[in-house]
Amino acid sequence: MDSEKDSVQEAAWSERLDGLDDAVLPFQVDALDVRGRTVRLGPALDAMLAHHDYPGAVKRALGEAVALAVLLGSSLKFEGRFILQTQTDGPVDMMVVDFQSPDKVRAYARFDAAAIAAAEAAQAASPAALLGRGHLALTIDPGLSANRYQGIVALDGEGLEAAAHHYFQQSEQIPTRVRLAVGEELRAGGAPSAWRAGGLLAQFLPAQSGRLAAADLPPGDAPEGIMVDDTTSDDAWLETQSLVGTLEDVELLDRDLGSERLLYRLFHERGVRVFEPVGVMAHCSCSRERVGSVLASFEESERREMIQDDGKISVTCEFCGRSYGFSAEEVLGGTDA
Repeated sequence: MDSEKDSVQEAAWSERLDGLDDAVLPFQVDALDVRGRTVRLGPALDAMLAHHDYPGAVKRALGEAVALAVLLGSSLKFEGRFILQTQTDGPVDMMVVDFQSPDKVRAYARFDAAAIAAAEAAQAASPAALLGRGHLALTIDPGLSANRYQGIVALDGEGLEAAAHHYFQQSEQIPTRVRLAVGEELRAGGAPSAWRAGGLLAQFLPAQSGRLAAADLPPGDAPEGIMVDDTTSDDAWLETQSLVGTLEDVELLDRDLGSERLLYRLFHERGVRVFEPVGVMAHCSCSRERVGSVLASFEESERREMIQDDGKISVTCEFCGRSYGFSAEEVLGGTDA
């Protein structure tokens, strides 16, 4: 009877948001002192990926970056920007995701096409492998009201999930678990495929700070006389990690499994509360006026060097691919062209 009752409750819970794409859903599990967010991306992710002729492996890597940036950036309580950027030695040597709170996101990846093709042929084109080694920079830009804050964490071949865990452990000292998934959805009738991304972030935020203590990494063969840390993580956090660890990629991507139902499946024995979802849209903030302002920031000699043989300067936005043309007179501000 209990399982039948659970099934009825689960179905009722999922009515509101099942199938809702391009949205962040905050949640809280009071019994475990856990708060977090889920994200589902569909058409918005497709729109960002469509601006460039990315190979499938690059789309997968960039999709993970977008999902992570939205999970982290949606926590901002002010109108500002959260910027995720990777710089690595892999075939995808740079990715930038720019999240403008509360709901706008754009993304770009730079890659070596030949190296990507070789990695795909060798079946070694996982997002972690394509990124390689380097660093991940996470920047919070509140605009004119305050200074930027930036955290940097190493990327050592383990991928963005692991890097996010290291970031929160080192910089924020908040026990955090992140799950990311990206998949290509094939459509019938020869229609173009669609890309989807999903993610979940859970954080342990107990009222008693002493419960945040966590064990250090195993020291290996410690010399005789050296005490080994025997601190154990809080039972509530261990349970949360165990539950989140059961999540499969398909659960984060399945359009028939809404975020509320997913959270119910994970935490229904403990009781989980959800809050109002926040929509997410693909949006590039570039404009002719903004590009003109950037050009004006260069020295006149530099602007002259930018002028092409046809007497114009052409600037293409790396995020959305939109091009802007300026005449020499516009760029030089009325000086002798």
